[in-house]
Amino acid sequence: MVKELGTKANPARDRITVDGRPLPAREAPVYLLLHKPTGVVTTLSDPQGRPTVGDYLSGVQERVFPVGRLDFNSAGLLLFTNDGELALRLTHPRYGVHKTYRVKVKGQPTAHALERLAKGIRLEEGRTAPAEVRVLETSDRKTWLELTIAEGKRHQIRRMCEAVGLPVEKLIRIRLGPLRLGKLPVGHARSLTDEELHKLRHAVGLRS
Repeated sequence: MVKELGTKANPARDRITVDGRPLPAREAPVYLLLHKPTGVVTTLSDPQGRPTVGDYLSGVQERVFPVGRLDFNSAGLLLFTNDGELALRLTHPRYGVHKTYRVKVKGQPTAHALERLAKGIRLEEGRTAPAEVRVLETSDRKTWLELTIAEGKRHQIRRMCEAVGLPVEKLIRIRLGPLRLGKLPVGHARSLTDEELHKLRHAVGLRS
């Protein structure tokens, strides 16, 4: 029985109880990267019966949650964890975590349209922050762009592109901070490496 303030316990070795009831064991931290397919909602359940990202984590025993969102019709890198502090920092504007997308749009962007995307677009809730914009590939009817932003406004990339006359046909997130989608197949998930986790925590000011 603990009678002095400041008494330390080792949860891995000691049996800790409060009023005779054992404290629930703390789950080990889990960090997973999923290549989200299109046509899937970023929730663990859906009242409308649509496919969810939880359907792709059937082998995961711990309860994890998606960090941020990807639209129903968007694909790409989606992080899952039960580390609440890390998740909070990754989604908080204060930490400015960059996210990179490959975007297929209709038509060919003009120099003026690219400049507007880079400087910021005025949306209903205010102007977006400056973005990094690069043309990857173009044809008469379609263009692939790479956009990097440090915000997370609702449907932001789609709304930015539509505002300059470039309707989005395909949207894939390929990077979140130091994490890269790489060649992970669509619908597959994997654990972060120790190096990835170290870089990710460092990016938001957390110790490894």
